[in-house]
Amino acid sequence: MELYLNKNLCKGFQIFAGFAIIQPMVISFLGKQFFKISQGNLTLAFNPISKESKILDKGSRFGANIAIITANHPDYNGVEMVTHGDIIPLVIDGPGDYEVAGIFANGAGVSTVLGGKSYINTVYTLIASDIKICFLGALSKDLNSEVREAIGVPDILFVPIGGGDLLSPQDAYKLAVSLEPSLIIPMDYNEASLKIFLKEAGGDKVAPVEKLTLKKKDLEGKQGEIVVLQHA
Repeated sequence: MELYLNKNLCKGFQIFAGFAIIQPMVISFLGKQFFKISQGNLTLAFNPISKESKILDKGSRFGANIAIITANHPDYNGVEMVTHGDIIPLVIDGPGDYEVAGIFANGAGVSTVLGGKSYINTVYTLIASDIKICFLGALSKDLNSEVREAIGVPDILFVPIGGGDLLSPQDAYKLAVSLEPSLIIPMDYNEASLKIFLKEAGGDKVAPVEKLTLKKKDLEGKQGEIVVLQHA
């Protein structure tokens, strides 16, 4: 599937396409699985928290060019939270192949259960300026061989570690290291699950950072390094 940009967005995307290689990628965490990734003039939002969610802190509202939704659940489908002024995001919300402004994405659908109800959770793998990102979303069980093959070896892996409906911290770490990413970013966590996850990794003293700023070269030599992002 190809998504095309409207004229109001094209200017920003053209600038992005021309300069992304020298522009750093900036990753911020807004709670639950809500992430903002900016690079040049392009802003992506992953799993923004909907106004209908029972989560009290919905995170900051901003304008995103692209909104990536893994599951049609109020905790993850708040497109309105990343619609601001004249900026209306293009929405990627299901399995398939996508190409947008030099970003290539693949979504693989897997079943999950949230609050006793069945959903399709889409595991996304995307490439932006040679940085390969895998976003597991609301994942509740291990991945089958077909999805693993589609993912390959990511540079950055976003993995849920909260337990309950989602992966336990132990299973999350086991899955994360099996995918051999350069960086692992835990999400959908609380203090207890994060402590268990870091203990599994032998890095219980990992200091949280406010945001992650990097280029492709910064990933060289890293293997399974955990980065904990603070809620912005």
